[in-house]
Amino acid sequence: MSVSKADNGRQKQSITRVLGNYSFILIFFAILAVYLIINAGATTWSGVMNILRHSTVVGIIAFGMGLAIITGGIDLSVGSMLSLIGGFSVVVFNATNSPVLTLLFSLFAGLVLGSINGLLIGRIKMPPFIVTLATMMIFRSIAQYYLRSVERKSIFNMDGTLSSYDAFYSFGQSKLFDLIPTVGIILIVVTAIMVFLSTSTKYGRTVYAVGSNERAAMLAGISVEWVRTSVYIITGVLCGLAAFIWLAMNGAVDPATLGRSNEMYAIAAVVIGGISMSGGKGKLLGVLFGAMSYNIIDKIIAAMRFDALINDTIKGAILLVAVLIQIIIPSLRRRLKKAGD
Repeated sequence: MSVSKADNGRQKQSITRVLGNYSFILIFFAILAVYLIINAGATTWSGVMNILRHSTVVGIIAFGMGLAIITGGIDLSVGSMLSLIGGFSVVVFNATNSPVLTLLFSLFAGLVLGSINGLLIGRIKMPPFIVTLATMMIFRSIAQYYLRSVERKSIFNMDGTLSSYDAFYSFGQSKLFDLIPTVGIILIVVTAIMVFLSTSTKYGRTVYAVGSNERAAMLAGISVEWVRTSVYIITGVLCGLAAFIWLAMNGAVDPATLGRSNEMYAIAAVVIGGISMSGGKGKLLGVLFGAMSYNIIDKIIAAMRFDALINDTIKGAILLVAVLIQIIIPSLRRRLKKAGD
């Protein structure tokens, strides 16, 4: 009888462990089911694929945010970084007529801006919240100042008369086999790279070690300073890639609005994806599902025709529920473990 109870306890612990580790998948399918029910017969394959497409920019940014949060930090500047890189990438494209050079510039600009955050946080040891709050204001301000004072325009607009424009813009709208958005495939490739980096490399293990216990990581010989710096550099490069994809999809950048609140959306994708805000825990795979889940929530709100002013209330409530789930499941697991013992 006691053996049976012990077995039941272990089975319950195993179930809650799986639920805790992969709750982001359950959350995604639950939200998707609600969307499909609300949308009923209006849902098509193209509509479902648009979820992937529209999740690309925030999803790519969210992977950088995920790394930062795993180390116990945060990056509030990602939206402004997207705006600044996107704006200057338009200038580069209009000057060179080359999508390749524009991509290289976007990635390099992201590396530079990410390095600014990384060095201030990792090397100088300033608080991540303060550093990225400051650069959030600085980056967007520079983009707006350059646009109004130098370009003397109201928006960064790619020159549609250039010979490479059509190919560049078509890339952002294209689909593989006329089924899967090309930009969505890029998001999946980024997911695969980031999951591999975090789970199958020494670097990934050091990121989690720093987030779990910085002092123990230092005693183990890990360069905490380098890890923290590198995380923000990677985030910057990912913002550069996201900016390039935004241009391919939209062809223009309004620095006053592009990326605004994207830091919140990225954090929400990370939290819904199961990464702990306290650092050191969670799977980067969850970021993909978290980003798509948040995008579906947008579509549900639109389908139900809620007043636009109430949108953020709904999103904020869902974010609180996601954090609550993060707290409840470990607590439930501890109780079941005690019961099994």
